[in-house]
Amino acid sequence: MAPVAAFRGGPVLGIETSCDETSAAVVDESGIRGLAIASQDAHAAFGGVVPEIAAREHIRSLDAMVRHAMREAEVDHADIAGVGVTAGPGLVGALLAGVNWAKAYAFARGLPLLGVHHMEGHLFGTALEHEGAQPPFIGLLVSGGHTLLLEARAWGRYRLLGQTRDDAAGEAFDKVARRLGLPYPGGPQIQRAAERSAATGGAADGGAGRFRLPRPMLSRRDLPGDPAYYDMSFSGLKTAVARIAEQLEEEGVLADAVDDLAADFQEAVVDVLAEKTRRAVEQTGCRRVVLGGGVARNSRLREGLAERLGSSGELYAPSPRLATDNAAMIAAAALFRLARGERSPWSLNAEAALAFPGLA
Repeated sequence: MAPVAAFRGGPVLGIETSCDETSAAVVDESGIRGLAIASQDAHAAFGGVVPEIAAREHIRSLDAMVRHAMREAEVDHADIAGVGVTAGPGLVGALLAGVNWAKAYAFARGLPLLGVHHMEGHLFGTALEHEGAQPPFIGLLVSGGHTLLLEARAWGRYRLLGQTRDDAAGEAFDKVARRLGLPYPGGPQIQRAAERSAATGGAADGGAGRFRLPRPMLSRRDLPGDPAYYDMSFSGLKTAVARIAEQLEEEGVLADAVDDLAADFQEAVVDVLAEKTRRAVEQTGCRRVVLGGGVARNSRLREGLAERLGSSGELYAPSPRLATDNAAMIAAAALFRLARGERSPWSLNAEAALAFPGLA
């Protein structure tokens, strides 16, 4: 094959297969040219993502997603200047489907290849829609597998402020939904239940709720410099909901209380995330807050953050389409790193627990 060409700008093909969305996108300096996302619904029958099914669905769908994205972008293969692919973190089998496809495509065409960290991609995803979502900013990344609070000093240069010490917020949403008998995926179902609670007089908008639930790691008088000042924990909150649900079940009234309990759980999560973010804004003096990750689709989270920040902060949140796992954010991150001379070797592999890049 011909030598790999240097990256001189132009359309980047992005590939995302970290979990249960198969996505391809074409992004250049002007923004998103084309984007295709296929969400896998086969997992609903099992109450969660089945890794083997996810990997097989990615292999089955990826060619079609690439064709769709390139057709929407009005480009052909000769126009593509580089390839970006999610290399981790995620389900290793699912990741391998995308990594191997991207490596083969880039190798065959002599194109530079860049493996992208999935969660850094979420930051770039929000920036694709908001011109103001540029460093320096406080980044809050909330998904099914991660909950991170960081300071972005520049693209590629980050300082980790805090993270969950156990369950990710999205994981807690899914597990609480399952305990309450709500369908998978749990996050949207919890939000809908909370909205029903509010419509019938429940307190799903920040007021006092029907059930007293803890706000983990907010009750302590932590000081700046103590890791607990920014860290989060959702396992205990999940357990508190489970105990209340068990008691209500024994009394035969759980079905009538599901919406209110879901609303109070959601409010507790929002309180923790919003307060930790407010602390970061106050202590760093950085007014901009960039929200990313699948849980960013939750409207109450966006409202709660805006309320807690008030006039001291500027919140940038992605649209629902770019909050979900998508290849546009991966292509945007790859475009940035390819433009500054980075590239991945042909030995690039999938890493289920890939470390966040650029942490100081």
